[in-house]
Amino acid sequence: MSYLTAEKKQEIFTKFGKSETNTGSTEGQIALFTHRISHLTEHLKSNRKDYSTQRALLKLVGKRRRLLDYLKDREIEKYRALIKELNIRK
Repeated sequence: MSYLTAEKKQEIFTKFGKSETNTGSTEGQIALFTHRISHLTEHLKSNRKDYSTQRALLKLVGKRRRLLDYLKDREIEKYRALIKELNIRK
């Protein structure tokens, strides 16, 4: 069973990306990365030696970090609202 179904993805982009077809929006991408990061974190709690997943998680965190920095530079209010809603500590 897949943890990220098409419906779940659509729901994330509808909520954060303004519309379900706007999959390239910064906010939508950050929300999607956050969902994937939380899933991989849970996986790594029970599979500590899964180093390929660990590497993928670190890459995802870096991507999200860069997108958050971009959003922070462009629109600080959207940035603040997004980290509050996604419960990301910064």
